[in-house]
Parts: sequence; C-alpha cells; structure tokens
Amino acid sequence: MPTYFRFMQTSKQFWYGIGLGVLGIVLFSSKAVMVKLAYNYKVDSISILLLRMLFSFPFYLVIAYWHRNQKVKANPNQKDYLWLVFFGFVGYYLASYFDFVGLTYIKASLERIILFLYPTIVLLLNKLFLKQPISKIQGLAIGLTYLGIVIAFSNEVSITGIDAYLGGFYILLSAITYASYLVGSGWLIPKFGVIKFTAYAMLVSCVCVFIHYGFIRELNLLGFSWQVYVLGALIAVFATVIPSFLVSASIKMISSSNFAIVAGVGPISTIILAGVFLNEVLTWVQLFGALVVIIGILLVSLNKTSNT
Repeated sequence: MPTYFRFMQTSKQFWYGIGLGVLGIVLFSSKAVMVKLAYNYKVDSISILLLRMLFSFPFYLVIAYWHRNQKVKANPNQKDYLWLVFFGFVGYYLASYFDFVGLTYIKASLERIILFLYPTIVLLLNKLFLKQPISKIQGLAIGLTYLGIVIAFSNEVSITGIDAYLGGFYILLSAITYASYLVGSGWLIPKFGVIKFTAYAMLVSCVCVFIHYGFIRELNLLGFSWQVYVLGALIAVFATVIPSFLVSASIKMISSSNFAIVAGVGPISTIILAGVFLNEVLTWVQLFGALVVIIGILLVSLNKTSNT
C-alpha cells in the first residue's frame, strides 16, 4: 500500500507539472497576440515594450529583494555582475526589442514558429564557440526545422508583401540573441540561483528599455489610449511574470526532457489564439511548415537531453 500511494502521489505531481507547463507556455504564447492587438491602437513597438517593462519592474524588484540572500554554492564576484548586466542586455532587452519590432511586420503565429528555433541556434552556437559536437540526429533535426521555416514562409510574401522578410529577420535576430543569452549565461546561473539571476537580468532589461525610450521619445506616459495600458499590464503580468515561474515549477516537477514535449504547445496555441483574437489564418502549406518545425525542435530537445 505505501508503494501504491507513493506511485499515485508521483503520478499526480507529474500531471500537475504538465498542467503548469502547458499553462505557462500558453500564457507566454499569448504575448505576441496581445502585442498585435496593441498595435491596432496606433502605438509603436518601443512604447508597448516600455509599458511591458514598467508593469513588470515592480514584480521583479520585489523578487530580487526577497531572494537577495539566497544561498548558492559559489558567491558571484564583481566580474560576474558585469556579465549579468551584459546578458540582461542581450537576452531580455535586445531579444524583446527585436521581437516587438518584428511583430509590426508579420503574423503572431509566424513569429512564434520562428522563435521556436532557438534550441537549434543554441546547438549551433555551442558547436561554433564551445566546440560541442552535434549528433547526426540533431543535425537532421536542425535541417528539418529550417526546412519547415522555408515552407511556412513559402507563400507569405505573396500574401503580405516583402515586409514579411523584414519581420522574419527581426524575429530571427530575437531568437539568436535569446539563444546567445542561454549559451553564455549558463555558467552564471549557479552562482546567483535561477530566480535571483532571472530577476536581476529582467531588471537590467527594464532599465535598458527606459533609457532607449528616453532617447527616442518624450517621456509622456499618459499619452496612450486606455486599451494600450490594459494590454501592457496584461503582457507584463500574464505573458511575462506569471509564466516565467510556471515554467520553472513545471521543469522542476517533470524534468526538462518532458517539458521539451510540452513546449511544442507554444506554436500551436499561438496559431489558435491568433485565429480567435486577430482573425489570422495560415494556409495549409504554412501549417505543414509549422508542424515540420515542431517535429524538428522536439527531436533536437529530446536528443540533447538524452545525451546530457
């Protein structure tokens, strides 16, 4: 009986972790849809990014303060803090900025498909800079994902015009900068702890956005329509802060390999949400391309986990 109850408890925790992971991924995926909705109210990319960071800032400030004395195996030194600032700039400021700009040109559903490439970019960067080998299965999966992107974009230019390439380029830059952050910051996270490092990096990105906005716009925070403020708050709370902790909790409960499968919900949920709220419609060819990308990324993620 004790063994049975332990099994039931483990099984219940596993499915609870799956549920948290799915919810976190869906909330993350809703960001692109809400950003596109905000663009309907004549707001530009840096302004909606500013609102996202303004509403997120208090949460991460409290989290950073709460975990300031978190015990870690090795305490960070001054150089580590400089690297943290750098990776906060690259991974959360640049990646977010490129993403928001790219969304002015392409559909939210295509944005999520391209962003979903970042695990393959991590592998390529590790190969290029850290000389880590890529297995045959991983190489095949990488080729499959980029074939899927080509298929997904095959007729988008004829539908939305040449700007689709520009939007796709910005989203790809977002995926590259985020992947660079993941590759470079891995050795820093144990020195700070996951929550503390994430909070600090997000605070750095918030300050970067504030400075960016101050250089190119007059600081008039009362000049937007009320819908823009609501969407900014929703993006900050429900598509940034809450899902970041849901995903962390899910990975802890079900392992990163199982979460890699759950993450495949991302592009699918974005396609559904974009269809419901934005009336976006992907062609059958684009849907097939999205499926190819998802299969490729799952192969990359699962094979990577099995080799670690």
